[in-house]
Amino acid sequence: MPVYALDSDYLVFPDPNDASEDGLLAVGGQLREDWVLKAYEMGIFPWFNENDPILWWSVDPRSVLFFDNLRIQRSMKPYLNSDKYEFRIDTDFETVIKACANAPGRGMDRTWISDEMIKVYKSLHRLGVAHSAEIWNGPKLVGGLYGVSLGNVFFGESMFSFEKNMSKLAFIRFARFLSSLGFDFIDCQVPTAHLSSLGSVNIPRSDYLMMLKASLQAPTKSGKWTAQ
Repeated sequence: MPVYALDSDYLVFPDPNDASEDGLLAVGGQLREDWVLKAYEMGIFPWFNENDPILWWSVDPRSVLFFDNLRIQRSMKPYLNSDKYEFRIDTDFETVIKACANAPGRGMDRTWISDEMIKVYKSLHRLGVAHSAEIWNGPKLVGGLYGVSLGNVFFGESMFSFEKNMSKLAFIRFARFLSSLGFDFIDCQVPTAHLSSLGSVNIPRSDYLMMLKASLQAPTKSGKWTAQ
C-alpha cells in the first residue's frame, strides 16, 4: 500500500484500511488539535520522532483492553490494598506527560513525545478531552499515564513509573474508573508485552474500526475528571 502525503490545508485522512503492512498510513498534515481528534475518530494516531515529518498510523492488529479482561497479577494486590499510594485524575497533566517523555530509556533526543506533541495534548487537556491518571506517594508523583477520551473510548498514549509497578497501578485503577463510567474499552494502540500482561488483546483492525464507530456514538464525557 502507498503512504499518503497529506495536504496541510485540508483536514482529510485516507481510509485507515489502506495503511501499509507496518501500519503507516500517511505523512504530513498538521499536528493540531482538530487533526489529532479527527485521527482518533478514524482509528488513526500520530507517532513520529522529534524533527521528523508527521506520521499517522493505523496498525493491524490493534491492541485493546476490554475491562472484563483486566488482569491483576498477585504481585499487584499489595499495592492496590495499600494506603501508601493515592490515585488521582487530572491534577497535574503537564507533569504526567513530561514524565512520560522523560521515562527511563527514552532520552529526550529519542522520544516521540516532543515539545510540539506536549503542547497539543496540553491544549486537548484544557478542552477537557485529554486526561491524566496519577499515582502519588505523599507529595511525590510516582507513576501515571495520559490519553484522550472520545465517546466511550479512552485512547491511551503513554505511561511511566518512577517507582516499581506504578504504571501498572495507575493503569489498573484507571481501567476500573473508566469501567465504572460505562466506557467500552481502552485503545492501547500498538501491542506490547507490558500491556498484554495487564490483559490487553490484539484484534483485527477491521473489528476495531467497527467497535470504534459504535462507541463514538456515545456523548464524550468532557471536562476535568475526579477519581472516585
